Amino acid sequence: MKYFNNVGTLEELRKQYKELLKKFHPDNPNGSTEATQEINAEYDKLFQILKDKHDNREYGSRTAYDDLKYDFAEDERLREVLQQVISFVGINIEIVGAWIWIDGNTYSYKAELKTLGFKWASDKKKWYFHTEAFRKRSHKKLSIDDIRDYYGSTEVKPEETKKLKQA
Repeated sequence: MKYFNNVGTLEELRKQYKELLKKFHPDNPNGSTEATQEINAEYDKLFQILKDKHDNREYGSRTAYDDLKYDFAEDERLREVLQQVISFVGINIEIVGAWIWIDGNTYSYKAELKTLGFKWASDKKKWYFHTEAFRKRSHKKLSIDDIRDYYGSTEVKPEETKKLKQA
């Protein structure tokens, strides 16, 4: 490679690309159209290589096949958190996929929710919890309705909370 040096991640590639464009852009005294075209060509090649490497990597000791299997430990963690918030008064609990979403009168439970690992989604006006096994792979913003449509959802109702506590 003529322009890019020691690029190991997509983030490093993007950073170097921006710096190179600042330096070699045709509007700059040292820049030229040919250099910019060469930089773009190298960027495209490296981007595809790094993207393929990223898409095909294994996550820790888990393989892609393992990611498809049901993880009972993650399920247990979700159940533990759900049992702890189920007694909160005046809140609505919704399970969407492998996430727990909470809204309603949550202000008085703010500290407890943070302690349990919940985070506030300001655009959705809800608290959410998910285990560390889940990693969002896109930067796409989805509404709560889109998320419900994609993963399915279940509201935890007061009658169900009594059954869950007894179980």
